[in-house]
Amino acid sequence: MTRASLDKQPHEVASMFDDVAAKYDLTNDVLSLGQARLWRKAVAAAVDARPGQKVLDLAAGTATSSLPFAATGAYTVPCDFSLGMLREGKKRHPWLPLTAGDATRLPFRDDVFDAVTISFGLRNVQDTDAALRELYRVTKPGGRVVICEFSEPTWAPFRTVYMEYLMRALPPVARAVSSNPDAYVYLAESIREWPAQPELARLLQKAGWGEVAWRNLTGGVVALHRGSKPRG
Repeated sequence: MTRASLDKQPHEVASMFDDVAAKYDLTNDVLSLGQARLWRKAVAAAVDARPGQKVLDLAAGTATSSLPFAATGAYTVPCDFSLGMLREGKKRHPWLPLTAGDATRLPFRDDVFDAVTISFGLRNVQDTDAALRELYRVTKPGGRVVICEFSEPTWAPFRTVYMEYLMRALPPVARAVSSNPDAYVYLAESIREWPAQPELARLLQKAGWGEVAWRNLTGGVVALHRGSKPRG
């Protein structure tokens, strides 16, 4: 599945995230009506990082999402393609090994990580299939993947209200709290265009992941997809 990232080139998307880095976490909390923190807790529970394990947190941004994994004693690598996000993350969390990397060409050897995860970043990658294959490549046999991404609400009336919020309410809210509100217009459009839960599950299976399943959060506004890499 190759996506044109809504007509934006990779360097344009990276630049967009560079521009919003300083207020990114605050803006997410406001726009998600406080749900973002609950979603991060659900991801941490699904990843189930443990002391001595290696965890890759892809599209980690400022590395806020990486903190729960590192707190368990796991060696956690926050990775992102936005240098602005990484610089902001390094200022806040200088002890973490923040790493610049393209999701379609990860700078890691094969079979390195016990767990790989990406939250709210997969839909911003131009080639979803390539990213899922790369995550598979760098995961140890028996390792796991956890993907947290905006999805399709399961209840039709709520889905209508949600889409209305995305396209009408989100831009003015973003203008009030974000340094680059146009970035959030793009993000709203990318959410609307993203495939529903069953389609993402199929893409994971196509990339080689086994035991693929998902769980809806906040009525399907967000879905938590999981999978494992076969041992042999």
